[in-house]
Amino acid sequence: MFRKNSFSSASPAMCTAVLGLLVCAAGCAQAPQPETSAKRIPAGQEFAGFLKDYANLKPSPRLEGEALTFARADAQKTLRSYLAIMVDPVDTYLASDADEAKLPEKSRQAATRYFQWALTKAVSDAYPIVDEPGPLVLRLRAALIGVDVGGEVAAADRPANPDEAIENAVNIGKVGIEIELLDSETGEQIAAMVDRTTLGAGAEVASTNISQHEKSMAAREAFDEWASRVREFLDSEHELSEQDAQRASQSYQPYGAEAETQ
Repeated sequence: MFRKNSFSSASPAMCTAVLGLLVCAAGCAQAPQPETSAKRIPAGQEFAGFLKDYANLKPSPRLEGEALTFARADAQKTLRSYLAIMVDPVDTYLASDADEAKLPEKSRQAATRYFQWALTKAVSDAYPIVDEPGPLVLRLRAALIGVDVGGEVAAADRPANPDEAIENAVNIGKVGIEIELLDSETGEQIAAMVDRTTLGAGAEVASTNISQHEKSMAAREAFDEWASRVREFLDSEHELSEQDAQRASQSYQPYGAEAETQ
């Protein structure tokens, strides 16, 4: 039976090097990026529209909370068939009534960079991390859904480095996530997850460097927990079903048993 971490094929040195670079990327000051208009949840819609397909999502029997999941059952293209993973930059969808002017891209990127790092850390000992599409490579896409405007960041709570300061906090108190894993070459959806479980009650991102910012601790914990739930989903799909486990048990014959019966 597959168990957590039993399907790892990444070397410790490789994972350490990759995560070290990502920690730096999450924690260090970032070069200014051109502003882009934020996406937002369509009013009254159940889903944000980020995933390629929502038709096969069902309540998960293996995850606590409100997660909806899908994993392809095709024997040729299941999660078990893939050997590596690339993690895309995380996207954001604002709450339907959020004031975009108070959530510039600099603020949104503070949340998405950290969540990308958390996701990469969570899956890196299950699948080696790669940067390019290829055979047997998954592409992980993720989005934070329902990002809203938080309170003005008080002077006492602002980081010492002015480049890391943001005027209004990013409220993730009602955020959910949408993620999917695609075949990196064909774009076929192999698995998907919509997690509506509220983990960030009271959590706000109050600096571009949330990995070291005290006021952003609750937000870090929420992002880490969402990433952990994504990993839990992956692990659960690598476990044998009860029916498959029974078949495996019935067919198991200890070494030498055949000779003893002859």
